[in-house]
Amino acid sequence: MTFQCACRSARAHIFAIVSAGFSLLAAIAWPAAIAAQPAQHSASPSERQKRQIEGASLKDYVAVRSSLDRSAVWIGDRFSYIVDVDCSHGTDIVTDDMSRDRLQLDEMDILGVEETHEDRGNGHTVYRFTYHLTTYSFEPPGKRIGEMRLRYYVRRPGQRPEDIEPAGEVTIPGAMVYVRSLLPDDANTARYRSERPPVPRAAVFRVLPQIGIGLVIVSIVPVVLWLLALGRRWRHRRRRVSARQLRHEERHSLDDVRALDVEVETGRREVFDRLSALLRTHVTGAWGVRAEGLTAAEIVSALSAAGKGEVSAEVTSLLASCETARYGAPEDVPSRTECLAAIDRAEQLIGLGRA
Repeated sequence: MTFQCACRSARAHIFAIVSAGFSLLAAIAWPAAIAAQPAQHSASPSERQKRQIEGASLKDYVAVRSSLDRSAVWIGDRFSYIVDVDCSHGTDIVTDDMSRDRLQLDEMDILGVEETHEDRGNGHTVYRFTYHLTTYSFEPPGKRIGEMRLRYYVRRPGQRPEDIEPAGEVTIPGAMVYVRSLLPDDANTARYRSERPPVPRAAVFRVLPQIGIGLVIVSIVPVVLWLLALGRRWRHRRRRVSARQLRHEERHSLDDVRALDVEVETGRREVFDRLSALLRTHVTGAWGVRAEGLTAAEIVSALSAAGKGEVSAEVTSLLASCETARYGAPEDVPSRTECLAAIDRAEQLIGLGRA
């Protein structure tokens, strides 16, 4: 009995030792067997698949939102379609996709486009695109702004614009704006005129037209009177004679003056009276200065203004002598010799004027 138990115990020990040996051999041979097997080539993803996987993960970092500043407009009103793009984690967008040519509009016109962007640091950039629009068409009443496709990519240091490879794209939602009109939608049942009788005007408004006409007439009267006075002055304006006719008339007047009797006082007074008139006529006709009704001092000022200052002193002196002889006392009347000398001075002045 004791011997049988010892044999069973020995067999169990031997089995345990053999099992341990086999396990040790298997542990040593298994890596070698695996290494001896041909390598299995796993299908690695392509570059396009990598960009698609990367783009799918980056799509969450590009948030877009579109809005309108008003949902209904009148014809010709200006309204804005606004697109906000929020890029984070180093993503960015291809701004050319937001140009005015990419905007799909239904019977609307683009007045202008404004673009702003704000770099908030740590790869976070916010864009805003504002499209200023208008419409001049009633049909269709609902104007549609179509969807837009916006590509995005990952910014890398030193990356040139021509080397940008989009990682994916997002869709910008469209919008609808409705056109309103003051005209009724149904033209068959529209009532464009009121059937109510007109309200009578107040009495004060009935007399206002007559008051207005009276004020117009009153304002016209001064103008008419001024035109009449101007025409009358033009008709009575003395026609300026020619130089030849002026010389003829002056020579005839001087001959008449010389024919007067200078021996008597009344004759000498008449001589100076005619000389005064002759000088004033000559100043008016030859030198263009209207001397009728002017004093000697006023004639001097007018001659100086006309560039005839060299003869103003002679004219003033002779006119003063004429005035003294015409209106002075008998003892102030010049003598016969002085009278003839005055005639010669007048003829000399007339000769200067003709020159």
